[in-house]
Amino acid sequence: MGHSFRAVLALAAGLAFAALPASGLPARDYVLHEARSPTATGQFNGPRHWKRGNRVDPDAIVPLRIGLTQNNLHLGYEKLMDVAHPSSDRFGKHLSEEDVHDLFAPSDETITEVHSWLVSMGINETDIRQYSNKGWLAVDLPVSKVEDMFLTQYHEHEREGVLRIGCDEYHVPRHLSGHIDYIVPGVKLSAPMVKRSITKRNAVTNHRQNWAPKKVTPEQAGLLEWRPPTFNPLIPFDVQDCARNFTAACYRALYDIPLINIPVPGHEPAVYESGDTYSQDDIDAYFNKYAPYIAKGTHPKLFSIDGADAPVPSNSTENTGESDIDITIIQTLVWPQSMVLYQVDDRLYTTANNLGGFLNTFLDALDGSYCNSTAFGITGDSPGVDPTYPDTRPGGYNKPEMCGTYKPANVISFSYGESELDTPKNYLLRQCNEFLKLGLQGITILVSSGDYGVGLGPASEFTCLNGAGQFQTIYNPGNPVACPYLTAVGATQLERGTTVLDAEGAMQTPLGPGSELFASSGGFANYFPVPDYQKSAVQKYFDQHDPKHPFYIANDNVTNIGENGGIYNRAGRGIPDISANGANFRSFTNGIDAHWFGTSLSAPLWASVITLINQQRAVVRKGPVGFINPVLYANTDALTDITKGSNPNCGSSGFTAVKGWDPVTGLGTPKYPDLLKVWLELP
Repeated sequence: MGHSFRAVLALAAGLAFAALPASGLPARDYVLHEARSPTATGQFNGPRHWKRGNRVDPDAIVPLRIGLTQNNLHLGYEKLMDVAHPSSDRFGKHLSEEDVHDLFAPSDETITEVHSWLVSMGINETDIRQYSNKGWLAVDLPVSKVEDMFLTQYHEHEREGVLRIGCDEYHVPRHLSGHIDYIVPGVKLSAPMVKRSITKRNAVTNHRQNWAPKKVTPEQAGLLEWRPPTFNPLIPFDVQDCARNFTAACYRALYDIPLINIPVPGHEPAVYESGDTYSQDDIDAYFNKYAPYIAKGTHPKLFSIDGADAPVPSNSTENTGESDIDITIIQTLVWPQSMVLYQVDDRLYTTANNLGGFLNTFLDALDGSYCNSTAFGITGDSPGVDPTYPDTRPGGYNKPEMCGTYKPANVISFSYGESELDTPKNYLLRQCNEFLKLGLQGITILVSSGDYGVGLGPASEFTCLNGAGQFQTIYNPGNPVACPYLTAVGATQLERGTTVLDAEGAMQTPLGPGSELFASSGGFANYFPVPDYQKSAVQKYFDQHDPKHPFYIANDNVTNIGENGGIYNRAGRGIPDISANGANFRSFTNGIDAHWFGTSLSAPLWASVITLINQQRAVVRKGPVGFINPVLYANTDALTDITKGSNPNCGSSGFTAVKGWDPVTGLGTPKYPDLLKVWLELP
């Protein structure tokens, strides 16, 4: 995901600011509401990669949006535990979409107070627009008026020929600080404006990853040096060599997943894909060789979002393996249950890959209120960060953005991610709150943790974090796995010469130059503190297996990364929660049967497991399991603990897999029969 928004935002609503207007009127009682973090010289950090320029023309018209604080956000965690914690009397009593919307809508008091203030500032009441979800107010005003209202100064910001406007800080009336969540343009820049002197826009490097499963030759993986294990008559022939040639049958053998299954309407699992597209020829080739009981031509039901399309020819540049693998794993394990594909964003956006946003257009398509709702200072999608529709470019999706078009599947698998610090904290808080809302509705979200240990990728300027005098030595946790309201999935592997009867270790496989550090990602979030459901497991890890690395305690504004020589946030949400095999998986892409590695394999495996459990609950007239983390942390015996391996990067050894939860493989891998028993016993 793009690093253009790594600027850290500092919220300081409690800081008083008495301003004397130019007119000489008495000082107004204002407080600082949002600001960029100042440097050691007292100057403000501009947005990463953006150059601040001239003041904006005072007569220029600004499309001002004021995000209104949502109601009851402080109750979100409590409400989620009410329906997701195994000790709750209300376990499984999920809320409807309408109930969730009503729970978090801004209060009438908030709407009235902010609206009245705008009128008191001389704005015509008929010029103030309020959107149907009550999430925000909008008005078009001259820059000079907005600067006076918010005691700020707007500057141009330029990058690669694109201009945006924004400010370093702004203030709001003290009595409105609890009602106003965020303004745009503000610390978050405006939508882009093309600089007229530049006719060709250069693409901005983007560092979103589909946690791309790593395709390797046998030589790269060292498989030619391996000898198959001695034949074991206790092991079926098709799973004798799973350490070298892993298939869906190996998943069944390793985790005791049944083959016989009865499809249950309404329980179709789903995968998210964007920037990668499956090939029907490839998945047919997989089914023919590794799952011949699945008919040729079997494919997921396409839910196209904002002009996305699938499938593509096998030799297409858009077919890089992610989608083929996600689909073949899930379809093989849940067959004859069908599945759903959420293919997201038109090709002009996904092929250019030059925006910093991630997941918002997908969430919009599932929840219409998310299109324009405000939470944690972000209102709707972020122009210039998220794709903007209608896309009027030739070949673009020239229609309004999809809002609430599709009902969410009960289980959704993501094999995509980015650095947590690639986007502002409030952007991710708002997204995370949306995952909480999906959990309240009984939706399970499973996300791959990443593939380069405690870093983001192979050695580059974006692999690890800098701060407090350190360069590329601070661990770089991922997003969206940092959010505590979804389930982060790490990867394991069968060691050389072992079988499905042996213990796994953490996935850590040197795959040649540039991939020496290919390992299950894990660590501790910077933006999100450790949630209550995880506290005991994380504290036990530190008490019994302290990694002995220097650490810091991230402050609310995340301005002290690397403090005291620390290389990870000791107080952050632990990543991952669970894991599954992610090594030597055989799959066809571009017509070639190759070996694949990565946590991209692990999330769809877990999506299959939860789908099968949901189906069995449906048979006995019980609802979907929803947010699974509280149940998992309360029933660790239903998982196989992984105690071998580590996840190095950033010039250090990373973390080590140990007894109990650890930031490499989490709680461990599934024991399907035990997990099924746990959830069948719950209401």
